[in-house]
Amino acid sequence: MKIIDIKALRGPNYWSNYRKKLIVMKLDLEELEQRPTNVIDGFSERLEAMFPSMKTHRCSKNHEGGFFERVKEGTWMGHVIEHIALEIQTLAGMECGFGRTRGTGTEGVYNVVFSYMEEKVGIYAAKAAVAIAESLITNTFYDLESDIKTMREIREQTRFGPSTGSIVDEAIARDIPYIRLNGESLVQLGYGVNQVRFRATMTDRTSSIAVDLASNKDETKRMLQEAAIPVANGMCISKETEVAEVITKVGFPLVFKPLDGNHGKGASINVKTEEAAYEAFHHAKKYSRKIIVEKFITGYDFRVLVINHKFIAAALREPAHVVGDGISTIQQLIDNENLDPRRGYGHENVLTEITIDKETMDQLAKFNYTLDTILPEDEKCYLKGTANLSTGGTSTDVTDMMHPDNIFICERISRVIGLDICGIDIMGQNLSEPMIKTGAVVLEVNAAPGFRMHLAPAKGLPRNVAAPVIDMLYPTGKSCRIPIIAVTGTNGKTTTTRLIAHIVKNNGHRVGFTTSDGIYVQNTMLTKGDTTGPVSAEFVLRDPTVDFAVLETARGGILRAGLGFSKCDVAVVTNIQEDHMGLSDINTLKDMANVKAVVAKSVKRTGYAVLNADNQYTVGIANQVDCNVAYFSLDENNSVVVEHCKKGGIAAIYEHGFVTIKKGEWKFRVQKASAIPLTFGGTVKFMISNVLAATLATYVYGFSIEDIRTCLDTFIPSAAQTPGRMNIFDFKEYKVLIDFAHNPEGFNGIKEFLSTIDSPMKIGIITGTGDRRDEDIRNLGRISAEMFDHIIIRQDKFLRGREADDIVRLLVEGIQGHDPNKSYEYVPKEVEALKHAFTLAKPGTYIVALSDVITNAIDLVQSYLDKERGLE
Repeated sequence: MKIIDIKALRGPNYWSNYRKKLIVMKLDLEELEQRPTNVIDGFSERLEAMFPSMKTHRCSKNHEGGFFERVKEGTWMGHVIEHIALEIQTLAGMECGFGRTRGTGTEGVYNVVFSYMEEKVGIYAAKAAVAIAESLITNTFYDLESDIKTMREIREQTRFGPSTGSIVDEAIARDIPYIRLNGESLVQLGYGVNQVRFRATMTDRTSSIAVDLASNKDETKRMLQEAAIPVANGMCISKETEVAEVITKVGFPLVFKPLDGNHGKGASINVKTEEAAYEAFHHAKKYSRKIIVEKFITGYDFRVLVINHKFIAAALREPAHVVGDGISTIQQLIDNENLDPRRGYGHENVLTEITIDKETMDQLAKFNYTLDTILPEDEKCYLKGTANLSTGGTSTDVTDMMHPDNIFICERISRVIGLDICGIDIMGQNLSEPMIKTGAVVLEVNAAPGFRMHLAPAKGLPRNVAAPVIDMLYPTGKSCRIPIIAVTGTNGKTTTTRLIAHIVKNNGHRVGFTTSDGIYVQNTMLTKGDTTGPVSAEFVLRDPTVDFAVLETARGGILRAGLGFSKCDVAVVTNIQEDHMGLSDINTLKDMANVKAVVAKSVKRTGYAVLNADNQYTVGIANQVDCNVAYFSLDENNSVVVEHCKKGGIAAIYEHGFVTIKKGEWKFRVQKASAIPLTFGGTVKFMISNVLAATLATYVYGFSIEDIRTCLDTFIPSAAQTPGRMNIFDFKEYKVLIDFAHNPEGFNGIKEFLSTIDSPMKIGIITGTGDRRDEDIRNLGRISAEMFDHIIIRQDKFLRGREADDIVRLLVEGIQGHDPNKSYEYVPKEVEALKHAFTLAKPGTYIVALSDVITNAIDLVQSYLDKERGLE
């Protein structure tokens, strides 16, 4: 078997609009295409022995054990690999259940599709599943445990921590979109101007002054003392010579901790001797220049969580420990404790495995214990100096035991320090009585407190502490999204996108839009190039100045990674024609329609899918969407439009020379097509179609007909406004048209326009694209022969796996297939072909340059025009 390609999809996609996180592995079974599982001796038995837990896989049998039955009956190896990839992720603690395996149209080559939780783990699982299947086929040993261990390690390196993850999960539950802004815990919630950002449990509302105060334990302690809040007696030192002074002033037992430390690093507690005090000083000195030394208060370690200055939760924390049974060594007790199913690697379970490190050995040494010491029955032995869950500590929820006086104190602390999310460490006998009465003290105030102890305590009630964070960031009435209009289709996407953006912008919005030319915010291009994929969509949605997004969404990005947004308000499908056929296993127009339908299916229920009623494949998408539908058509008598409007539907039609909105049986004329500059006096039908699509999309969104009309009147086609879309340059004796047309339907649109042009000589400069089918390239030649008097073929780019001579040959076959005597020549370089066309031009000549990249052509023609006008 051979892996051809692996893609990680991250948004709504061709395989599922709801399961956004999918791996698509293109797999060539090679000789195994002729060997289903029932003809491989012992394969079924070995599979069941390696994965007994796969008995839960129901498969198409729809009952437990169904997949094993399929294997015994005979199924193909791609199907088996799909199930293996899902199972090994589950065994590594990431339960994934969605899978599909489908043929690509090429014998023996399949797309193996399965869900993942962490992208890098999913990719690893794809490769490992193939290796596992091969070992089962050949009956050779495979170290499955090593794979599972590796996947767990990858997950811990890449996934959100418990606190960040809980906030993201709560956002998802409330239908708030999120974007991960780096490889760690920096996250954006919402889109554009309505975004908020957070890192772990610090938000963009968190005061930097408050964080600095909380990081400086001495300053925090001073401010709390001045606010009459009980704190531990102590002092701040920086020199070894000051250790003796602090022992005298404060007295044993002591606590040493770094001034600006966190997560218990460098801390030593219950220090009782002078020798231990100096050791603790030097240990803390590794983490900070200054050291806080305080009286060690006996009692229990509590953490109180305050969010938006309101008490949310409280937990009793205990360091990692074991309890003796009078028989087992400490090492054995640790091993037994780690067998607890609640303990796992990193943050995968409620509790973390207890590891043995220097801190553990130091703790044992305080009692003259070693790992081989047999601990007396019922004696508790602490293995760490702090109660952090990440080092094996435990927590017990005590939220409901919190005394009102203590709640008042903690909420006041959050305001004294100024933290919106605040973790307060308290040492005392309990929290059910007032701190003043029990002598409890505040030890620390923490910025970015961990949530894990509250989300999943070892004992007590779990608390959804992420919910009040979202309540704070998005209070009732605050929107998390911005309006999105997405545009897809074969031809007309960029012009339609630009026109919609023009309408939106001129109605008071700050619009960000993506096109095949680049990414724009208002009138400024921020990134140049083909920016029609999910990365470009996210670029716009990350921009904090944008309040409306118009996103051109092309086939390639959908297939490569899915959509860059979770849902949109309006989706436009301009048309579905033969282009890019045979690429990425999209072999038919029905396949292509299913790709484009991904955009329409992402429309929210109250939104609109705007579909071309003149295209049968576009019309078919209406059956796949769960939203309102509106149609546009160049024919007011189009049967789809007529039936739709009879039922009270909305459409945009071209009737009696007008662009018209039809609502039920009522007609509202927007503008005469000949008065709309983009239609070139109403002569370019495909431009009228683009105008209909943009008019309808903005109308159903909510813009008025009057405002849309004004914008249609002011959208002037030009190389600056619509580069490569019907750009006409008027020379004194001839004209030059440059257009992005690069597929048969685009060529036909140009042919229809040229039929209205009276010219003694029409010269066409054409090129082919190497990754298109032979018949598509021939078609370009044939249509060129139908509309041009003389053809110049150039082929210096877009080879994409072919030789230039092969593309030229196919174009010539198309030309001569229509007219064996048609005049043509071959000038390889684009610039030279244009220059040569200028030398052939006679008065009245119309030169047309067609290509899917037009920047060089526009620049060259503009320079010739400038020279003619004396501007250079």
